Amino acid sequence: MNTQKPITKVAIVGGGSSGWMAAAMVSRFLGPQLDITLIESSAIGTVGVGEATIPPIRTFNNVLGIDENEFLRRTGGTIKLGIEFENWGRQGDRYMHAFGDIGRNLGFTGFHHYWLRGQQSGEAHNYWDFSLNYRAAKNHRFQPLETIPNTPLCGLVHAYHFDAGLYAQLLREYSEARGVKRIDGTIQQVHQHPDTGEVTELTLADGQQLDAELFIDCSGFRGLLIKETLKVEFDDWSHWLPCNRALAVPSETAAQTTPYTRAIAHEGGWQWRIPLQHRNGNGLVYCSDFLSDDQASTRLLDNLDTPALGEPRPISFTTGRRRQQWHKNVIALGLSSGFLEPLESTSLHLVQSGIVRLIKHFPHRGLQSAVIDEYNRQSQDEFEKIRDFIILHYHLNQKHDSPFWRACRESDKPDSLLRRIELFRTSGLVFREQDELFSETAWQQVFIGQGLIPEDYHPLANELPGAQLTEFFRNLNTTFERTVDQLSDHDAYLQQHAKATL
Repeated sequence: MNTQKPITKVAIVGGGSSGWMAAAMVSRFLGPQLDITLIESSAIGTVGVGEATIPPIRTFNNVLGIDENEFLRRTGGTIKLGIEFENWGRQGDRYMHAFGDIGRNLGFTGFHHYWLRGQQSGEAHNYWDFSLNYRAAKNHRFQPLETIPNTPLCGLVHAYHFDAGLYAQLLREYSEARGVKRIDGTIQQVHQHPDTGEVTELTLADGQQLDAELFIDCSGFRGLLIKETLKVEFDDWSHWLPCNRALAVPSETAAQTTPYTRAIAHEGGWQWRIPLQHRNGNGLVYCSDFLSDDQASTRLLDNLDTPALGEPRPISFTTGRRRQQWHKNVIALGLSSGFLEPLESTSLHLVQSGIVRLIKHFPHRGLQSAVIDEYNRQSQDEFEKIRDFIILHYHLNQKHDSPFWRACRESDKPDSLLRRIELFRTSGLVFREQDELFSETAWQQVFIGQGLIPEDYHPLANELPGAQLTEFFRNLNTTFERTVDQLSDHDAYLQQHAKATL
């Protein structure tokens, strides 16, 4: 497909976090060149499960010029330093995927190789003793800290928990101030070019008509343009990730807001807990083959930390992705592009990266097949690498009394994941591939946290004499302990700098 028709009008179908994130970023960079309209219906709700994020969301907000404390105030936000996984290996196990570094690499040798050597020689330290993020999270501490003073060590790396609906409202104000037009209405008909099949115009229920050269589909699971109109096929990954239901319910705030997300495994899936300033977000992700809807609802409500503020809201989904997330003149973002369960809080990140990718590939002089193909190649690669990381959590479980978890452990896995597992199992090696989202440290934490201890470590870790290795661990431990002791209490920090104004 190669057309020389310049892109002057962009229509965004659907609001919510996805739609307004797209509107904000496109208007920020291309607003003066484009006529941008967003169509959403106030009568149609949004899924809204993306209340926990990962650190790149800070870059997104910074690029838009949104002040962090103002963002936290407006969205009821709290700080997130990582995700604690409970019962994922064996019942009673806990570990954290903590953001940021662990320990300190020496030369070409990653810190975890020294830790593995220490484990074999009797230096029995918890791996997370050497994570500043973990120590701060478990002690409910936070304040901005780029580096640990007087050391080469990284400081705290954080993301957020926040109310996705309030975030969408904040971005709506941002976008409308930059010229984005909003139409509140429902789309009754989608018109296509008789020869190319491209979307040309939308007819709304009230008779309004809206034309554009480029359409961004943020219509959720429905996929009004990418699925219903253009019939783009879907790659179903439920044979690898069998959970297909979720229940979501808010509850009252806790006495203390933890600066981390909790993901708690149960017999048919897992439960999330996301602390906000004005409420807690809770949900249960499960597979309907192993847990009924009534059983799931009972389990969710019985395991809340605070009283529920409503009835559980059901969400049905199929894990997978659209084979082309950009087809003809339609780009799918958010749930219309695919769905990976929120285990590692990647939903809003995939929206963010899709938008940034669109900005980089923007077809200002017309649609070009090579550009569209490259966008789709990058999108597929990103989805598949995140998919593998999520599957890893399920695969490494050691539960033998649960049919669901046995099925997750024993089912076939993508070759791309099996290769990583075997590499780490035999050598302790793990490598980040090009621009993939999750770091080597992230992979190490899931491997080690769920009981996969490598058979070997890198020989360069033997270059440090035993006494120096002991001193190396002792100094790191002392540095992290003293640093955490000097940090502010998380709740006190929010009260002083970012108290919610809802």
